[in-house]
Amino acid sequence: MKTKFLFVTGGVVSSLGKGLAAASIGALMEARGLKVSMQKMDPYINVDPGTMSPFQHGEVFVTDDGAETDLDLGHYERYTRAKLSKKSNFTTGQVYDSVIRKERRGDYLGGTVQVIPHITNEIKHKILENAKGVDIAIVEVGGTVGDIESLPFLEAIRQFRADRGRENVLYIHLTLVPYIPTAGELKTKPTQHSVKDLREIGIQPDILLCRCDREIPRDMKGKIALFCNVPEDAVITARDVPTIYEVPKAFHDQGLDERIVDYLNIWTKAPDLSEWERIVGRVKEPASETTIAIVGKYVGLTESYKSLAEALTHGGIASNCRVNLKYVDSEALERHGINGSFDDVDGILVPGGFGERGSEGKIAAIRYARENKLPFFGICLGMQMAVVEFARYACSIEDAHSSEFQEDAKNAVIHIMEEQKKIKGKGGTMRLGAYPCDLAEGTLARRIYGTDHLTERHRHRFEFNNDYRAKLQECGLVLSGINPESDLVEIVELEDHPWFLGCQFHPEFKSRPMEPHPLFESFVGACLKKRQG
Repeated sequence: MKTKFLFVTGGVVSSLGKGLAAASIGALMEARGLKVSMQKMDPYINVDPGTMSPFQHGEVFVTDDGAETDLDLGHYERYTRAKLSKKSNFTTGQVYDSVIRKERRGDYLGGTVQVIPHITNEIKHKILENAKGVDIAIVEVGGTVGDIESLPFLEAIRQFRADRGRENVLYIHLTLVPYIPTAGELKTKPTQHSVKDLREIGIQPDILLCRCDREIPRDMKGKIALFCNVPEDAVITARDVPTIYEVPKAFHDQGLDERIVDYLNIWTKAPDLSEWERIVGRVKEPASETTIAIVGKYVGLTESYKSLAEALTHGGIASNCRVNLKYVDSEALERHGINGSFDDVDGILVPGGFGERGSEGKIAAIRYARENKLPFFGICLGMQMAVVEFARYACSIEDAHSSEFQEDAKNAVIHIMEEQKKIKGKGGTMRLGAYPCDLAEGTLARRIYGTDHLTERHRHRFEFNNDYRAKLQECGLVLSGINPESDLVEIVELEDHPWFLGCQFHPEFKSRPMEPHPLFESFVGACLKKRQG
């Protein structure tokens, strides 16, 4: 079957949930037996989000092949079986860089290089490269219609219909229908103006997803359909739901998937959403609950820990329990001490991050978890801080530190990786992507994974200093996971503790609602056991 293309755009305001909408559409198409690819086009000039602040951009999601990408790719992987790679996310910066390189090589034969056709052709080329061998290529256009920086992307997808034929290209526009409390009314004008902006650049949306906090009445859908030139059954309410995993079912109940396959003239099997229904049932009506503290310095913006929060939810799905998250500011721990911060939690998780700010608060939280036998999970920097804490307070190496925070540290139990020492550039230069790890017999990690070999995704520059292996092991630190190629320590744990484990990699990137990551499943299970006494 010829590949079909489905483009998702957004209007009125950002943060309406285009990524979730695109991922949910992918889930619905897979439920009908189709093979999909997922892709995000970002209009910013950064080559990738790897150097952007979590406060501005949120989480950086990492693929197996080492791409630092937009967090929406995390939604794509959690909702679909699409294989994501460096081709799955590209930016204005990457597009212009590619075109300029071609111009310098003389590829354009001395011609004037312009936005149209050269930039738009490069965009279309990148879309086609990621769409090979699938039934439907789902492409999300970042930004909001009306933004200047989005125009080349919108022009490129406008050209797609002329290039590929009307029956092979579908435009879905996500917009806002706000409720105005003072008037007691829903307002359609923002949607009308957003579609007007889209039509002015030559794109007539085929389906509208109307974001709203309540159901949109039929007469109002008729009004939107009339003013936006779409059929009434193509106006879909994208209503707030209790859990994001309910979105595919909510769209299906309104006939979105049926509308898509009809428009694209695709024959499919009947949709099977039984697994999504099971997941939603466990999230909404769990048998028990547990509370876990996430100790970090980005707690004001939970998007910075998006995959982490979802992976903990997946662990709760596996244990049929609700995981309540308590975000604890590590800087506040530095200023005020523990001071009862963990009295109401069943476990502590210290996530990844960069920079010294808040690091001593994380170490204090880890010490509390270790000494009070509270389940502890450290990821990336969290694992490194666990090593520093153990060196200081279990091995009496009082000045143990990380050279990331103290370059001249006498006892740098965490130091920069050898291959990182000569690197000057910041973007895309860390240890990125999937690397192997061998697990030692009789360890917690080996029991959890049920295998002696695995691969996990990394994003870091600093590592466990092997000069301290013998000393820390003598004091009781178990080095349960080792990279077979470089002899790097990947996992540490404690034997005399209910559940204490730190890993250098990011297991949250591989967790799925239907396939919870084993580390999160086990950690949540340990926290639940703690809650139940």
